[in-house]
Amino acid sequence: MQLKIMPKKKCLSAGRVPLILFLCQMISALEVPLDHGEKAKLLEDLVQPPTITQQSPKDYIIDPRENIVIQCEAKGKPPPSFSWTRNGTHFDIDKDPLVTMKPGSGTLIINIMSEGKAETYEGVYQCTARNERGAAISNNIVVRPSRSPLWTKEKLEPITLQNGQPLVLPCRPPIGLPPAIIFWMDNSFQRLPQSERVSQGLNGDLYFSNVLPEDTREDYICYARFNHTQTIQQKQPISLKVISVDELNDTIAANLSDTEFYGAKSSKERPPTFLTPEGNASRKEELRGNVLSLECIAEGLPTPLIYWIKEDGTLPANRTFYRNFQKTLQIIQVSEADSGNYQCIAKNTLGIIRHTISVTVKAAPYWIMAPRNLVLSPGEDGTLICRANGNPKPRISWLTNGVPTEIAPDDPSRRIDGDTIIFSNVQERSSAVYQCNASNEYGYLLANAFVNVLAELPRILTPANTLYQVIANRPAFLDCAFFGSPLPTIEWFKGAKGSALHEDIYVIHENGTLEIPVAQKDNSGTYTCVARNKLGVAKNEVHLEIKDPTRILKQPEYAVVQRGGRVSFECKVKHDHTLIATVTWLKDNGELPNDERFTVDKDHLVVTDVRDSDGGIYTCVANTTLDEVSASAVLSVVAPTPTPAPIYDVPSPPFDLELTDQLDKSVQLSWTPGDDNNSPITKFIIEYEDAMHEAGLWHHQAEVSGTQTTAQLKLSPYVNYSFRVMAENSIGRSLPSEASEQYQTKAAEPDKNPTAVEGLGSEPDNLVITWKPLNGFESNGPGLQYKVSWRQKDGDDEWTSVVVANVSKYIVSGTPTFVPYLIKVQALNVMGFAPEPAVVTGHSGEDLPMVAPGNVRVNVVNSTLAEVHWDPVPLKSIRGRLQGYRIYYWKAQSASQRNRRHLEKKILTFQGSKTHGMLPGLEPFSHYALNVRVVNGKGEGPASPDRAFSTPEGVPSAPSSLKIVNPTLDSLTLEWDPPSRPNGILTEYTLKYQPRPGSQITEEGVTTVDEGKMAGILPPDVGAGKVQAVNPRISNLTAAAAETSANISWKYEGPEHVNFYVEYGVAGSKEEWRKEIVNGSRSFFGLKGLMPGTAYKVRVGAEGHSGFVSSEAVFETGPAMASRQVDIATQGWFIGLMCAVALLILILLIVCFIRRNKGGKYPVKEKEDAHADPEIQPMKEDDGTFGEYSDAEDHKPLKKGSRTPSDRTVKKEDSDDSLVDYGEGVNGQFNEDGSFIGQYSAFAILNHKQVGYLTTLDEKLGHLQVLHPLLPLHPHFSLCPKTICANSPKLACFTTCLLVTGPLVPALHP
Repeated sequence: MQLKIMPKKKCLSAGRVPLILFLCQMISALEVPLDHGEKAKLLEDLVQPPTITQQSPKDYIIDPRENIVIQCEAKGKPPPSFSWTRNGTHFDIDKDPLVTMKPGSGTLIINIMSEGKAETYEGVYQCTARNERGAAISNNIVVRPSRSPLWTKEKLEPITLQNGQPLVLPCRPPIGLPPAIIFWMDNSFQRLPQSERVSQGLNGDLYFSNVLPEDTREDYICYARFNHTQTIQQKQPISLKVISVDELNDTIAANLSDTEFYGAKSSKERPPTFLTPEGNASRKEELRGNVLSLECIAEGLPTPLIYWIKEDGTLPANRTFYRNFQKTLQIIQVSEADSGNYQCIAKNTLGIIRHTISVTVKAAPYWIMAPRNLVLSPGEDGTLICRANGNPKPRISWLTNGVPTEIAPDDPSRRIDGDTIIFSNVQERSSAVYQCNASNEYGYLLANAFVNVLAELPRILTPANTLYQVIANRPAFLDCAFFGSPLPTIEWFKGAKGSALHEDIYVIHENGTLEIPVAQKDNSGTYTCVARNKLGVAKNEVHLEIKDPTRILKQPEYAVVQRGGRVSFECKVKHDHTLIATVTWLKDNGELPNDERFTVDKDHLVVTDVRDSDGGIYTCVANTTLDEVSASAVLSVVAPTPTPAPIYDVPSPPFDLELTDQLDKSVQLSWTPGDDNNSPITKFIIEYEDAMHEAGLWHHQAEVSGTQTTAQLKLSPYVNYSFRVMAENSIGRSLPSEASEQYQTKAAEPDKNPTAVEGLGSEPDNLVITWKPLNGFESNGPGLQYKVSWRQKDGDDEWTSVVVANVSKYIVSGTPTFVPYLIKVQALNVMGFAPEPAVVTGHSGEDLPMVAPGNVRVNVVNSTLAEVHWDPVPLKSIRGRLQGYRIYYWKAQSASQRNRRHLEKKILTFQGSKTHGMLPGLEPFSHYALNVRVVNGKGEGPASPDRAFSTPEGVPSAPSSLKIVNPTLDSLTLEWDPPSRPNGILTEYTLKYQPRPGSQITEEGVTTVDEGKMAGILPPDVGAGKVQAVNPRISNLTAAAAETSANISWKYEGPEHVNFYVEYGVAGSKEEWRKEIVNGSRSFFGLKGLMPGTAYKVRVGAEGHSGFVSSEAVFETGPAMASRQVDIATQGWFIGLMCAVALLILILLIVCFIRRNKGGKYPVKEKEDAHADPEIQPMKEDDGTFGEYSDAEDHKPLKKGSRTPSDRTVKKEDSDDSLVDYGEGVNGQFNEDGSFIGQYSAFAILNHKQVGYLTTLDEKLGHLQVLHPLLPLHPHFSLCPKTICANSPKLACFTTCLLVTGPLVPALHP
């Protein structure tokens, strides 16, 4: 059995501070085990007062048909003797032959089955167990035989009721012992149906809220069942007849005279009325811990519903239940807090009523603190406390060895203070059994507690070297059952020299048991339990082994198998290698069918020829002597279906990672591969996490073949490792496995030193030593530091060293400027130093150079490049590491320019020790200055004296802009800005032009304006440019005429998006042109509303192009047709008239045709004759002039032929002929009858004060004339060259030609 240990509380001496004794807690007690076990054998020489271990209940109801057995069992050392009292006096069992006592026990057996009656032995019995240390007594046991009396005979009259009336059928069962259980049934022993309308009350009566015709029956029977005697008593049947109003009236009429019969009225609906309890209020009393049952049953029509509430409170949610269709409210485990007023509410459609039940909860005595056994050593102090509560408050009384303490033998070590007995300086004679009695009007409590005074050395009762085996991560309990007096204290130790185990990790229970809440592998080992008291010490060793849990690595999986197929469930189990595991397969939690189709091997259950009955839950159970695990899967059997194609995917993550062979710098990692998902695993990738230095960051550790499941891993010192594994196949890489358990390697000295060691000064008098520190993973142990050492390279000084914390920089002060130093940085930690570090060379801080480069020379190579030479400075004056030389150069500026803007200097740096360099990108025709400086790591030295130089002239840049302004049909004005970079003194501009691509003339005219020839006329800063002539034109103008309309079409060459208009008028008339706008940029238009038989002139122009129009064309509309509405075609006079007119017109046309073909004079020619210039002569073909042409009649030379003198000049007075005389001014058109003069020119108006011409330059007059050989004659054309000059002295003359027989073609394309 278990030994109970209570922690011992210290208490002040009773003699010194008697008042404080009331505040002391009792001293813990030890109960001596007296059973027949190993522990009892160790304590067989100890004595102990009696203790009652078993007794009959206080209210003992017996079956009178069986023998009476009154129990009383006790233990003690030596074994106690027993005696009984009956009704307060000694019960001498030897005098009653029917009464015997069970050997070795105090249990009484009264044999009443052979003879005697149970009623003879009714009474109150009490047992006493006694030995030399004291006497224990039992409760007062009230023995009563059970009774199941019959119902008294009674005559029950049939009941007749009107439909809807209330009814109570009384049961009134006989009073039995214990009370009977009531229920209503019929003659067939079928329970009568109950509902909200019909129900049984707590008193057993059957209540009807209102009766219905279907309630009519003759066998309402109340039954009483007495469970103790297993008997059922039956009441006489009750007959009930429910009749309607009509039936009742008939009955009354048959029994009464006509004068007495008034008739019954039908039952009307009525509000509720309580059948039980009566009135508006009642009271209920219940004992604490019992079930409180409150009942309300109401009648009414319609049937009322019952509701419950508690006034000023709520019903306890977890202890409240509603029975009997909510007519009964039950509260279990009732307490004083449940006292109060409860309301039941009855409600139907006609009203509501309430009944208040005032509940009072009383309490029989119950323990607050029952007295506990005391084992004291001589001279010790102790207390027995007996505290109880009840309603009303119970009275506490003490007995000693079954006798009231007041009349018991006196004990000087004992003092009673109400519910407490205080013991001081106890002796062996103080041993006794004390009884505490707490009683009130509702009951009593009786408890035995002994005081046993012993002087015993500590004894440990748990067998030595007991082996405990526990599964990892489960609690481990190591027993240390002990005994001793005084009460020993318990301590636990681990190992031979271990320190005491403390409560922060371990739990030491009162009975000495050591609990390890979560046992781990490192908890394995030997544990020592030490028990101490003032008399001695006892020790005992036990052993603890922590075993790996049994796990199912590969669980059976849900399977869907076709009927007749084969299924295999896998159950791969891993367990501790020191334990033996067994694997059992179950089907639906039962054994597998005894069928050869079911085969079980090591890891698999295989079912072949699967049938529908094989479906179900299959469970794999793996157990060892310490643990058990299971896993289940469902098998579903379906009809055969096509086999689906396999699904290929990345592998499932590995699992079950385990670390073995754990050494300082290596460990073996093993794992179980996951499912390869139909693609073989090619390799495993192992990663590690350092939880100590870089928690949460995973690093690559190793890779192994896909066939391996273990890997030997090299480890670094002082790292808290966790590992995880990923699998890879041809599809990809799996998710990482769960992390392995952590493994921390031991610390060691660093095995490497910092890298990137450098020595550079930040000031002229210091040396800054920097390095890349080791990370936490490389530190190999706690307390990482660095030993920094340095000395001058060229001196004989000893090394100077300093140890610094885990930093990356150390500054050495007071060093000479730019001196080489030898430097080394060595890592160390608490375990020692890293290997000897490598030595690097550094330099102390630099200072600015002191000397400027000398003998600076400049050689100008061309207008944009110069070469600079200088002499190097002495090395000592550099005072640092030579970076190179730097040239500052800038354009020299006048005083006014320097005031306008800041001087812009340019810099070129030449690395190393070069003594010359090129300056590219200079501006031509500029003045520059420069100086040279030497550069080291600190900065620049002083500048050399400024050296000036100039660059020669260079090619100027293009003019800044060129634009065309005021374009007309015969002129273009060009404007340009001077070049942004003249790069010298401008002397001239060159202007080039060429015809538009595709024209008939491909020659190019060039005009050069130079300073010498144009001095004072064209300043050089005006600039020069090049332009392509823009020659938009409209050609191929044709007209297709009808009687009153004409379709005009043309061909356009020039810029896009032009809006055209058509002008027309009667040929030869002086009236103004009529204008029609062409919709869009079409090249055709229809003219309407023309007069029949009329000659029209037409031309096409472009909107917004400075009067740019085509040449004229002439067409004639058709003759007017006779009106078809007046039929005069058959009239003779009309025919004759028409013939005459036709003949006249024919003659007229013949004359005109002959005249036109002979080239007679036209008004144009007459005007030309009127403006004849005697100095103009026909041009000869051999000198580039026009030949003489004449008409067929007079063969006169053309007076207005264009001619240029041999010096290629034209006098001013020869240019008086004006275009205005031939049309509408310069921009107008020529309007001669039947002719058209084409105007084409190419010239430029220079807008910078002067005018230049795109023709040959006349040095004296600035007059430009372009002549061109006459185009070859077309066989259908008759061409006559004309020279027309504008009346402006600065405008050129143009060559035109007059087309006589067809459309005109321009004679000159500029």
